[in-house]
Amino acid sequence: MFDSENLPTINSGRICLRRLTAGDVDSLFSIFSDPEVMRYWSSTPLEDTKAAEKLLADIDDGFQKRVLFQWGIARRADDCVIGTCTLYHIDTDNRRGEIGYALGSEHWGRGYMREALTLLIDFCFGRLKLHRLEADVDPKNNSSIKILERLGFRKEGFLRERWLVGGEVHDSLIYGLLASDWLGNLEARQNEIR
Repeated sequence: MFDSENLPTINSGRICLRRLTAGDVDSLFSIFSDPEVMRYWSSTPLEDTKAAEKLLADIDDGFQKRVLFQWGIARRADDCVIGTCTLYHIDTDNRRGEIGYALGSEHWGRGYMREALTLLIDFCFGRLKLHRLEADVDPKNNSSIKILERLGFRKEGFLRERWLVGGEVHDSLIYGLLASDWLGNLEARQNEIR
């Protein structure tokens, strides 16, 4: 599926998706320790920079095993990591995977995540030749639902009490996107960008 030694850097106008490095630990901590960012996540906020260092080590290990591709979303102007986007639960036999994403709350509402997810989806359906992508979203996360639907994902299921996070039970919505849907809407997306 993917035989490169390194996670590729993928560029767009304002951002790039790039490999996370030790220099990004403070940014990872800032993002994943924020209760607002983690409100609908499937784990609790990071408690300290040691936890961010462990997160980075887990990301590197996942890539080495080719079970997790997690990029930093970096602004091209200053290379500052403002979020992450991830491909995981990769099933090469069935050509599918799941996506996840997080963006520092100070960057919300500026279109960064839509730009990042467009790059990720293009990579998954293009270079990786996947057939299907899925996303697991908390039903209360209206912003995440809105961006998935704008990108063409369709709601396919509701899973009751799927997650137990910090002592609270959360439901899940499952969204799916097929390569044929994405490639079929390419012209509409390009017109929207213009």
